[in-house]
Amino acid sequence: MSFPFLKMNGLGNDFVIIPVGDAPFEPSQDWARAAADRACGVGCDQLIAVTRSGRADATMRIWNADGGEVEACGNAARCVGWLMMEAVGRDCVDIETSAGILHARRAGDRMVTLDMGEPGLDWRDIPLAWEMDTREIFLAVEPDLRAPGCVSMGNPHVVFFVSDAETAPVNEAGPVIEHHWLFPRRANVGFAQIKDPRTIRLKVWERGVGQTRACGTGACAALVAAHRRGLCERKAVLELDGGELTIEWRSSDDHVLMTGPVAVEFHGRLPGPGPVA
Repeated sequence: MSFPFLKMNGLGNDFVIIPVGDAPFEPSQDWARAAADRACGVGCDQLIAVTRSGRADATMRIWNADGGEVEACGNAARCVGWLMMEAVGRDCVDIETSAGILHARRAGDRMVTLDMGEPGLDWRDIPLAWEMDTREIFLAVEPDLRAPGCVSMGNPHVVFFVSDAETAPVNEAGPVIEHHWLFPRRANVGFAQIKDPRTIRLKVWERGVGQTRACGTGACAALVAAHRRGLCERKAVLELDGGELTIEWRSSDDHVLMTGPVAVEFHGRLPGPGPVA
């Protein structure tokens, strides 16, 4: 069996999206990694399977480029939300994920607003290896990287505040922090520069992927972590390598809203994943 796929991206954060429906789909880690390989496969940051849901308009499952299945991906959810809205002819849809149900609504031409729900702020939400105040945890990697904040957006994030995101040691410190023993499920690592209360420049080392052009959950986590420290307002523009996202941590219900564009690249087919390894 082979599966049709659609290659999409959100600000350059790219995905192979497979509309599975009711067909069995349990890819091995090796198969998912091969599909994501940019030299020999289709190439992507994440592989996304869209299946039927009994609780929402669709369910999405997510595998990172290293082949590991993960809980959440904000940019991918915006892409899936747009696909579902196009398919059902509505301006809003619900998407079931292992991190909960996300609400997507149309915000313009190929623009989507995603309601990510409330951020997880307790140390057990991240999770951390032991109890800490996640507003400012005890972690020092080097003199310029210390006392970051931690946020769960359905997946674990640690956010360092830097004076210049362009010179931040993303590729050097990112993999070290991702695998730090303080994070039992590893971590996505953000390097945030507060340009003003409504503008944040952000670079992200993504768990299981590496440095990406954009990370939706990372942008949400950076806004939340910065606002908790009094560094920005509840709504700001997040400037990423691939473009801009507008993030709002809504005061009325503490939900985090992410608004940004989606793009379609091309269609293709992938051979079936076969038995789980």
